[in-house]
Amino acid sequence: MRVLFVTLGVVLLDQLTKLLIHGFSFLGLTVKGFEYGESIDIIGSFLRLTFVENPGIAFGIDVGVNNKLLLTVSTFVLIVILFYFLYKNLDKPEPYKIAIALILGGAIGNFIDRMFYGVLFGYAPLFYGKVVDFISFEFFDFSLFGKSFSRFPIFNVADSAVSIGVVMLILFSPKSSKQDDENKEEIIPDTADENSLPITEENETAKNPEKQQ
Repeated sequence: MRVLFVTLGVVLLDQLTKLLIHGFSFLGLTVKGFEYGESIDIIGSFLRLTFVENPGIAFGIDVGVNNKLLLTVSTFVLIVILFYFLYKNLDKPEPYKIAIALILGGAIGNFIDRMFYGVLFGYAPLFYGKVVDFISFEFFDFSLFGKSFSRFPIFNVADSAVSIGVVMLILFSPKSSKQDDENKEEIIPDTADENSLPITEENETAKNPEKQQ
């Protein structure tokens, strides 16, 4: 299960970046962090760090206050399923396992936010916390279905890990065992080569009828 180090790396990087953006004070160490809504240019206006809190799911999609508890519980169930799925696929190629581990790490990262951040920062009880988002991309304006867009929804490291993991699952998904069996059946000849038969008196007689006479 070495692939779980990928999951651990995602969780640690996700939580560290969120704490640095949000700010914290612990054991005499204080990091001011960003003011809510504060934005800093990294690559002009194309890439920015912008502190927002998302009460919903990935990429700023809000599910409403009444569904937050259900969302948190669903995320926990998803984490359990992903752990089991990873365990059942340990014999699969490494890129496929890494893909699952990335998705698992992203799910755990955002689950920690929803589970504990509300209590840690004093604005909500357990299960009702908000997810810290801070990566912002802005691009040219365009319209789709009558709605104007000028930037990608703000996201975080956990969201990125999930997105990369899903793409990798599609790219590196192994062939089904059924298809592998069908390919093996095509390779196996219908009849055995008579030359491959073991050398016995009966086989020699079958190959050389004249000897029987």
